[in-house]
Amino acid sequence: MDKHLPSYSITEKMLRLVSEISEKVGKISGHNERISEVHLRRNNRIRSIHASLKIEANSLSLSDVRDVLNGHLVMGNRKEIQEVKNAYAAYDMIPEIDPFSIDDLKKLHGIMTYGTVDESGEFRKGNEGVFSGDRCIFIAPPPELVPRLVEDLLEWMNQNSEIVHPLIMSAVFHYEFVFIHPFSDGNGRMARLWHTVILSRWKKEFEYIPLESQIEKYQQEYYGSIEKCHVNGNSNVFIEFMLEMINQIFDDVIEQSVNNASVSQYVKKMISHMEYGVPYTANEIMEKLGLKSKETLRKNYLDPAIGLGIVEMTIPEKPNSRNQRYVKK
Repeated sequence: MDKHLPSYSITEKMLRLVSEISEKVGKISGHNERISEVHLRRNNRIRSIHASLKIEANSLSLSDVRDVLNGHLVMGNRKEIQEVKNAYAAYDMIPEIDPFSIDDLKKLHGIMTYGTVDESGEFRKGNEGVFSGDRCIFIAPPPELVPRLVEDLLEWMNQNSEIVHPLIMSAVFHYEFVFIHPFSDGNGRMARLWHTVILSRWKKEFEYIPLESQIEKYQQEYYGSIEKCHVNGNSNVFIEFMLEMINQIFDDVIEQSVNNASVSQYVKKMISHMEYGVPYTANEIMEKLGLKSKETLRKNYLDPAIGLGIVEMTIPEKPNSRNQRYVKK
């Protein structure tokens, strides 16, 4: 069998997006200490895990995922809870992964699917298709071709790592991996994780960028771009889509880092006690912070956080309403 080589061509749109992203990476690097703060790393990691699992129909909420990882009791499907634990363990290994290693690929799949699938850490033995909901996008190559196809893909990456820009290579890998569909389950999760692995070898900041949360917002377009590439016979559409997703998520991360630079220790302490999307009363926040004065809460904590856009009121038109709640964005 001849080697299967990725098919794509560099477009003007790709070049423009690579240039824009590279410029934004430079800005993030300038705020590296802020981006690397423990609470930001953990928040972004949790967002990545929640979004990647949600794409695969895991029903746990962001708060549920956070509670699972904090060791709290969560009432939910046992398999879904295990998927959260597995994903966190897998993402935690990003710095140790060799992106060109089949052994590492299988090892990470074993961690990602531990206790949830029969063929964990092993290439599939049966035929598989790629689905968007109930609709089959395409039928994957037969199982006997999988080991050679994966080997060819990783070898191509290794041989071209000094030639192909990581932003392009990671997207090419992502599409080709989904096309090969090497495992019986967990292919989407692994493709998104490996995408991050490749990018984090280029710039470490990508380890903390919640790219998956951006993909989850555009899930239909994500599967649609894969389908178009299958029809076209090259990965151009998917590469452009992924570059757009990265470009957009960097805008959010830059805003996050700039806001964080202006955040006082008071506000940092308050938001560390608040879960994303959960509404809190002023009294509940005061209890968490050990405060007795509402004036202190408002002056040192709530007003600055609202001003920075980190926290928002549920009833902004009536700031003094007794039904007012505060939500961390």
